[in-house]
Amino acid sequence: MAEARLYTLYKEEILEKLIEEFEYENRMAVPKLQKIVINVGVGEAIQDKKILDNVVENVALITGQMPVTTKAKKSISNFKLRDGMPIGCKVTLRQRIMFEFLDRFINLALPRTRDFQGVPDKSFDGRGNYTIGIKEHTIFPEIDTDKVSKVHGMDITFVTSAETDAEAYALLKHFGMPFKQRN
Repeated sequence: MAEARLYTLYKEEILEKLIEEFEYENRMAVPKLQKIVINVGVGEAIQDKKILDNVVENVALITGQMPVTTKAKKSISNFKLRDGMPIGCKVTLRQRIMFEFLDRFINLALPRTRDFQGVPDKSFDGRGNYTIGIKEHTIFPEIDTDKVSKVHGMDITFVTSAETDAEAYALLKHFGMPFKQRN
């Protein structure tokens, strides 16, 4: 099985660029992408369980990995929500699958987004992790738009080993993440 294209790029080029940019003493101190977590909340799953099944199927198609359904932690009577009801799904991608997803996300999915001008650079959490919200799952080429009954969004979190947001920003920028131009 061949290595993912972005992992090879990381080892051969990005690693050296980051060492030069941040003057790391050790190659092990250079930040790396640890995992990508994709989370989908489906509030309509309370009324119709089939919607959640459809979302799980879509996320499995997009990521190539079966997601885990998430359940409500508390009962909220105003929303007719009971403790333990399935209300979403999530999947954690690591290693080769993670790099292949990142490649498809940056080079195929993001350019298909309507009125796309780059992803915001303000979504870092202060610890080197980056989260982006996608409004439509149909931007992924794996999804057949003719068969889509309901469009749903998703949150994608890139977890890095970077200590600061600046290091994580540089890492994702070198991978090709199209951040918006700062004014």
